[in-house]
Amino acid sequence: MLKKMGEAVARVARKVNETVESGSDTLELRLEGNFLHRLPNEVSTLQHLKAIDLSRNQFRDFPEQLTTLPALETINLEENNIVDVPVEKLAAMSALRRVNLRFNPLNPEVRAIAPPLIKFDMLVSPEGARPAPP
Repeated sequence: MLKKMGEAVARVARKVNETVESGSDTLELRLEGNFLHRLPNEVSTLQHLKAIDLSRNQFRDFPEQLTTLPALETINLEENNIVDVPVEKLAAMSALRRVNLRFNPLNPEVRAIAPPLIKFDMLVSPEGARPAPP
């Protein structure tokens, strides 16, 4: 398990470095299935990023540095372990169009307060739903 995690961290570090070094030409960052539980600080420098895929990772907390990215339109956090979401910060993101939070154990408060506050599509699973086995 530790070897897999080390390999995943190395892949993520390479991908983020490549994205940062390529500048504004990169519009999407795909880090799905890498055992991540947090994002590197360098992600905050991706001011032109339009989409990020963090599905099938180990996030327990919503990666709040994403709320500082002005061009971000799509966030995919499907199949993580996120309970709470910074709804107010997401609601303030003018470019945001879609947040996928399917198959996360979201707390009932997020489910209740999000719909009237947000202007984007927030995809969630029914409470207690589990993803299909691979």
